Amino acid sequence: MRNRIPAQNSTMLPVGLVSTEIRSTVTNHLVLESSKKISEILFITSFPPRECGIATYSQDLIKALNNKFKNSFDIKICALETDTERHHYQEPIKYILNTDQPNAFYNLSEKINANSSIKMVLIQHEFGFFRKNEANLIQFLYKITKPVIIVFHTVLPNPDSSFKVNVQVIAQLAHSIIVMTHSAEQILKNDYEVDPNKITVIAHGTHLVPHSDKELLKAEYNLSGKKVLSTFGLLSSGKSIETTLDAMPSIIKKNENVLFLIIGKTHPSVMKEEGEKYRTMLEAKIETLQLQNHVLFVNTFLPLTQLLDFLQLTDIYLFTSNDPNQAVSGTFSYAISCGCPIISTPIPHASEVLSDGAGIIIDFGNSKQLGEEVNHLLLDKNLRNNISSKGLHKIAPTAWENSAIAHALLFEKTGNKNMNLEYKIPEINLDHIKKLTTDFGMIQFSIINQPDIESGYTIDDNARAMVAICEHFELTKDKTDLDYIKIYLNFIKSCLQENGSFLNYVDEDGDFTEQNNETNLEDSNGRAIWALGYLISLGSILPITLVENAKSTLLHATVNLTKIHSTRAMAFIIKGLYYANSKEKSTTNIGIIKKLANRMVEMYKHESNSNWIWFESYLTYGNSILPEAMLCAYLSTGDTTYKTVAKISFDFLLSKIFKENSIKVISNKGWLLKEDNTDKQVIGGEQPIDVAYTILALSKFSIAFNNKEYSQKMKIAFSWFLGNNHLHQIIYNPCTGGCYDGLEDTYVNLNQGAESTVSYLMARLAIEKNNRRSIKLQTLSQIKKETTLKLSRPKLLV
Repeated sequence: MRNRIPAQNSTMLPVGLVSTEIRSTVTNHLVLESSKKISEILFITSFPPRECGIATYSQDLIKALNNKFKNSFDIKICALETDTERHHYQEPIKYILNTDQPNAFYNLSEKINANSSIKMVLIQHEFGFFRKNEANLIQFLYKITKPVIIVFHTVLPNPDSSFKVNVQVIAQLAHSIIVMTHSAEQILKNDYEVDPNKITVIAHGTHLVPHSDKELLKAEYNLSGKKVLSTFGLLSSGKSIETTLDAMPSIIKKNENVLFLIIGKTHPSVMKEEGEKYRTMLEAKIETLQLQNHVLFVNTFLPLTQLLDFLQLTDIYLFTSNDPNQAVSGTFSYAISCGCPIISTPIPHASEVLSDGAGIIIDFGNSKQLGEEVNHLLLDKNLRNNISSKGLHKIAPTAWENSAIAHALLFEKTGNKNMNLEYKIPEINLDHIKKLTTDFGMIQFSIINQPDIESGYTIDDNARAMVAICEHFELTKDKTDLDYIKIYLNFIKSCLQENGSFLNYVDEDGDFTEQNNETNLEDSNGRAIWALGYLISLGSILPITLVENAKSTLLHATVNLTKIHSTRAMAFIIKGLYYANSKEKSTTNIGIIKKLANRMVEMYKHESNSNWIWFESYLTYGNSILPEAMLCAYLSTGDTTYKTVAKISFDFLLSKIFKENSIKVISNKGWLLKEDNTDKQVIGGEQPIDVAYTILALSKFSIAFNNKEYSQKMKIAFSWFLGNNHLHQIIYNPCTGGCYDGLEDTYVNLNQGAESTVSYLMARLAIEKNNRRSIKLQTLSQIKKETTLKLSRPKLLV
């Protein structure tokens, strides 16, 4: 996306020269960017096609790190193998470590030490990988000269003295240690006396999923009408599937249409040692209990997309491990992320995640208890939904995107203080925007990512949506955008009253609600003017019918605009009329802009002093729109007073919300007041719309003042959506295209409503425009230099 060159560049120089020069310059730019030397991080791990939970874990983690960051580090893989287990890999492998060969550890350490590109080593540790050669692993750690991170996938409590010493030595030689649960952290500290400062807890990653309609998925897999129980993972006796089979008769008595899916093939190591002994035992039990019509084996290692489908159509997920020392389970994590209500035995991971009503814990091997809990849940849909929702909120921080951020921050801390973490900008995704939009308008709220039609519609959301999709059409010329622009424009028109004002709240049936009589609607009216003005500004590329409709609607509303006194409403109106005026000059619009801008200047003069350079005695929501409106007033009128007020007020705001290399917008949990002597920091209550408005303002200021610092702040602000915030968690969901509704003190609000989702899209489009503008300017500058150089060269006489 960032390297596309707008076609209008070709008007600057002769067509043939420009097209050739642009391609050459952009290619050179990309080559230089890709050739930057970045640190290599070597992952020593099992890796697909090896069928192993840690192999899949590593593949998912590496994919997430590569998707999340660019120009930050280069991950290489050293695959673990044995004499009897060797593989052909689809992905590039730098080294192979055969753990059955003692010299292999020494040889690998020599290669790592000699390779100056490798700055750090991460080892995925499982005792089964090194049980024959733990001493060789320790010697490897002694010899290696690069910082090492050890990931302990298993931490066993109450070790004997020999086992304890081995773990202690490994921990001492590691620069950092990762575990996946807080209970594992406590065991390392208490039972092994490991330095707490070395330990970081990063939960097992989970996949973001769209949470598709359960009944549609059941129909797709020929499971319509079934109440589906499931469990999955590589099969072994440790899964204790028989616990569920013994409970099935009591479940079937109350739920005749129940089906239990056992998903997964037998673990390769188990297959080598005992073949299908365990599966055969389960099949015999199924026959004895006459469960043939209620149990189905899915005896394969499913592709991820199909596995996630099965989990999303599951009504209850059952985790019946009989190992009290199993620290963590990826299968368990994936099930929760798919919205499955969970019934689990009390492994440490389950006990942590399923607390506070996020799931149900049963005793090991207790089939009677399992049957009772399954029946209880199957007969209570509301309880299932409640548990599912709580589970999703508990598991959200463990998304692979968040796991990647946590790992990257640890890389930065452990191995290279100069490592520059650069977030990769996601592709533009309109899926959730379209999902929220009906033929009537954009729905206001979502429950997680499912639009809540009962929440109705607002002109606020439809106005913002119209601006965003107009911007998208301006960038892409995607004709499907026109249908959505028409929907949002028609909604805005339907809210226009005879007196020229707009109502805001509309219910699911299209009727205005009582809320319109209970709420000040000035800000909503301002947003409607902004949207109409922006559409009109694109008159040269939009269908004439849309533009004329927007003009007539704006004209009808103009009569009321000078009666509005809300600060933000005035700002939105100025912004809207600025855009409308950029297409067709109107003395009426200029007059309104001046009148409203002068009011804002008077407010500014009344409130500002040497310590408080602002229009009001407080900073609340949507602050950036105020200085941006003053800049728009200057651009419309040429009055330098507006320009001065815009610049110094905006810089004052930025000083309050930018801290070092991050943004923290004013919290709705506590506005910043003029009389406050210190810049108080309220944690939580940060809204995507405030970050987005800041980015929009920064974009306009960067152009108007040709200021690179504003452009840099745009990137910093946008990284807030990608995880550069106090929780180090994503706010934008790349799976759905939706944006979470808010960043709180200890959690992210997972609902993906219209305001937050459209706000993100506006911010993303502003970044896109900025990137294209930067490349265009760099390209034309380079062309100018090269053209000047060519013209200045003396001709040789022949």
